[in-house]
Amino acid sequence: MKKTALSLSMLMLAVFLLVAPAYADTLNLSLASPIQTGTPNGTLTFNATVSAPSANSATILLNGDNFNVSLAGATIDDTDFLLNFPLSLDPGNSFTGDLFTVSLPSVLIPGTYNGFFEILGGADPAAQSVLATVNFQVKAPAPVPEPGTWLLLATGLPLLAMWGYKQSSARSMRTLCLGGKVGFNLGNQLLHSALGAHRHLITRNPWDWS
Repeated sequence: MKKTALSLSMLMLAVFLLVAPAYADTLNLSLASPIQTGTPNGTLTFNATVSAPSANSATILLNGDNFNVSLAGATIDDTDFLLNFPLSLDPGNSFTGDLFTVSLPSVLIPGTYNGFFEILGGADPAAQSVLATVNFQVKAPAPVPEPGTWLLLATGLPLLAMWGYKQSSARSMRTLCLGGKVGFNLGNQLLHSALGAHRHLITRNPWDWS
């Protein structure tokens, strides 16, 4: 009877542990500007606010971080988090400051690049649970020509078109002149031939048919 009661108690405890919801303290993390636009060799700074919900059961420790960005050649620097953010937060407390920076490469292909930043920690210094995660985007716009470039294009294209028109007109004029000269020479030759034949008919002895 005692063994049966003990077994029943253990069974009820197991069922309670299985159905009881798992509870873990967490953090709320948000970025002031999660979407930023960058330029080659530029650096973007992401400011964030972290808070511990009042429902947390105890002080929560911020032991580390994890991050990544899809932009090849970009570097994330978490020095701001490691040096400036608090080591722990009590329930209901919060902190705002620079969380990390992203250094962009010298060659920046236009596009949108996604990244994330996680804060790790828990109830003790060895804990590495994910306490909070934020997503961010780095936008690389297509380069815009400088005003001087637009001015060169605006003035250069009409000049180029005018030069092409003049070259075409000059070629047409040379062709016309050449054709006229050839025609004049041919006409001159025909006229000389006709005059020669006429002169021969006039000076020839009418009785001489040889």
